[in-house]
Amino acid sequence: MRFRPRMMPIGILVCSALLPALIAAGQEQKAASAVQAAPEAKAEQPAWPPANSKDVESLDAIVHAVYDVISGPAGERDWNRFRSLFAPDGRLEPIFKKPDGTYGHRVLSVEDYAKNGAEYFRKQGFFESEVARRTEQFGQMAVVFTTYESRHEKQEKPFARGINSMTFYNDGSRWWCLSIIWDSERPGNPIPEKYLHSR
Repeated sequence: MRFRPRMMPIGILVCSALLPALIAAGQEQKAASAVQAAPEAKAEQPAWPPANSKDVESLDAIVHAVYDVISGPAGERDWNRFRSLFAPDGRLEPIFKKPDGTYGHRVLSVEDYAKNGAEYFRKQGFFESEVARRTEQFGQMAVVFTTYESRHEKQEKPFARGINSMTFYNDGSRWWCLSIIWDSERPGNPIPEKYLHSR
């Protein structure tokens, strides 16, 4: 899920690697909100947007919708469609390599990702497509390992690849995305052959 120019490895979505500036902005905004606003002072959140039934009727449909909604030429994205794919408390978490060689992760709410991504996508074309998928499902839960490629233009060579680990649950009428955790391919971290073919 990674949105980010060629200066990575990311690490969105959208992003396999978020721009450090976008990550920092999201974290600073969250920290500031936590310090400045007491729980009783929180603004009331608008109603969560309803999903298009075709986007959430199956695992295949919702995975496709996640990729589709963030992909396109420079310009606006349909952030209400993006929100509608997730549970309101859904999370997006990029893993990234720190300058000292250790690894970390960031926790973004759905709203964090939408706010941070909006400015980037207005200026930069971004197309993320699925290469392969592995799905495990039990009862109402599913975990999808989906390998992606990121491009700035549809026909160009990918500037990044990685794997999104998406978790979903079905409430009896539709699928909801609970989380997306991703890591990017980089020197020393190639995508294993088994994740380049669907199973």
